[in-house]
Amino acid sequence: MARELIDALCGDPLVLATAVAIDFAIGDPEYAWHPIRLIGGMLARVEGWLRRLGATGYLGGVFLGVALIAFWVITVSAALVLAHRLSFWFGFALHVFVVYSFVALGDLLRHVWAVERPLAQGDVDGARTAIARLVGRDTAPMDGAACRRAAIESLSENLTDGFTSPLFWYALGGVPGLVLFKVASTMDSMVGYKTPKYLQFGWFGARLDDAMNYVPARLTWLLIGLCSALVPACSAMKAWRVGLRQHQILLGPNSGWSEAATAGGIQRRIVGPIWLQGRLVTEVWIGDPADPPAASRSDLVRAMQLVSVTGVVATLVVIGLLLRV
Repeated sequence: MARELIDALCGDPLVLATAVAIDFAIGDPEYAWHPIRLIGGMLARVEGWLRRLGATGYLGGVFLGVALIAFWVITVSAALVLAHRLSFWFGFALHVFVVYSFVALGDLLRHVWAVERPLAQGDVDGARTAIARLVGRDTAPMDGAACRRAAIESLSENLTDGFTSPLFWYALGGVPGLVLFKVASTMDSMVGYKTPKYLQFGWFGARLDDAMNYVPARLTWLLIGLCSALVPACSAMKAWRVGLRQHQILLGPNSGWSEAATAGGIQRRIVGPIWLQGRLVTEVWIGDPADPPAASRSDLVRAMQLVSVTGVVATLVVIGLLLRV
């Protein structure tokens, strides 16, 4: 029985390679029964039930997290064990589907490139529409250069949360670890806000997401620096130096590591003026002060190359670790 659980639930290098290849090849199509949508739908229903009961504080948020984690980890794990018992190939296919559904680099690259396509035709409004799918700021004041910087910012930030962290937890905890991480990530994106409504209720999800991204974020910084040595016109030393010195400028304990490292790696400054609800909320720049702001098509392409190479190297590292287990 123990051996069966290990075979069904532990990280598998062939499964991971297949899932990542599919992600790069076709992205992550939207459909009603996507596992992340199902997790989000259940979260919304449980949240509504808890609010009707008046459980809107810390305790309600903890109950929400524990309930979601228990349900999804047990359900997905049980489904994989059952599939593995029925047929090796059925179990393999379901395992691939789960991992593929929970990594999201190929789709992110497609969304980022959707910002560049209209800019190539001089269509700034089209680029603003595309970048609005990736960021929550006001897009009306943004020119083409600002759209590209926002795309680089989103790409580098989501490299950790959407790809390297899932790989890390899959390597460490197999399918249960991967599902646990994605539940925490979904909670953070839906209720992890510092607003009166969610400051207490969303605390558990936000802190769990911070904790689970802590180590992967710093490993991603190291990987971005390493991969900067492999991508033309990138700088490994700047990636490491800027990441180390400027990661704390951005909000949160984790996102700044990959964003600042990417800025240093591509030798361009990112972020810049951000407007929200008609108000200028920041004018901070991330990157080496001697470097120019990211603005051109080549800057965005270089960032995409760096992030893609980092994702491939991260995958190869995890596959290597799984082969040694």
